[in-house]
Amino acid sequence: MMGKILVKRVYEPSAKSDGFRVLVDRLWPRGISKEAAKLDLWMPDLGPSTSLRKWFNHDPARWSEFQHRYHAELKKNTALLATITEQAKPRTLTLLYSAKDEQHNQAVALQSFLPKQTISRKSNTRVKKNIRTMAGRKKMKTGLS
Repeated sequence: MMGKILVKRVYEPSAKSDGFRVLVDRLWPRGISKEAAKLDLWMPDLGPSTSLRKWFNHDPARWSEFQHRYHAELKKNTALLATITEQAKPRTLTLLYSAKDEQHNQAVALQSFLPKQTISRKSNTRVKKNIRTMAGRKKMKTGLS
């Protein structure tokens, strides 16, 4: 069973109740240092593709179609989804984003997508993806080959 999944702007102060904090923006947010963001993990490959992000352009009229297209992209990232759902099992998971629109952004779309997924650990062995961890400031490779 998955724990609570919260959504929060990366610019808001962190709180102990945030649990595991994951930035899901493909690009690093403007005006905030890595130290100030207080992340546990940055997963840029979990953000929407550049073409989808540019097409959406945070236009609320495109929200429904954006969610549909983004969810289709997410279904192709089973290894990354497994990583994030594993973090959500034992504790609260907070998805961080930088967009000004608090209702129409990839973190909100991801929050609605995650509970619907059942990802096996086997899917972890198929795809190599980079995950950036803030704790050690290293790129962390998931144990994939």
